[in-house]
Amino acid sequence: MNHQQMKMLKQLQEMQQKMAEAQDKLAEETVEASAGGGTVTAVVSGDLEVREIRIRPEAVDPEDVEMLQDLIAAAVNEALRAAQDLAQRTMSG
Repeated sequence: MNHQQMKMLKQLQEMQQKMAEAQDKLAEETVEASAGGGTVTAVVSGDLEVREIRIRPEAVDPEDVEMLQDLIAAAVNEALRAAQDLAQRTMSG
C-alpha cells in the first residue's frame, strides 16, 4: 500500500469513528412532539425509537377512541420527523 492509500484509509477510519460517535449521541438525545393541544405527547430518541407516550386523562373518551388514536399517531409522526431532522443535523455536522 502506498502513502496515498494509507492516508485515504486513515481518513476513512476517522470518518467511520466520527459517524459511530454521532450515532451514539443520537441514541441518547430525545425530541418530543404533542397533538391535541398537548393532550398527547410522544418522546422519540435521535435513533428513531419511541421512548415514551404521555396521555392526559381528558384525552381518554371511551366514546371516541378513534380521536385518541389519531392524536397518538399525529404526536408520534411529528416526533419522528423532529428526530429525523435532529439526526440529519447531527450526521451532517
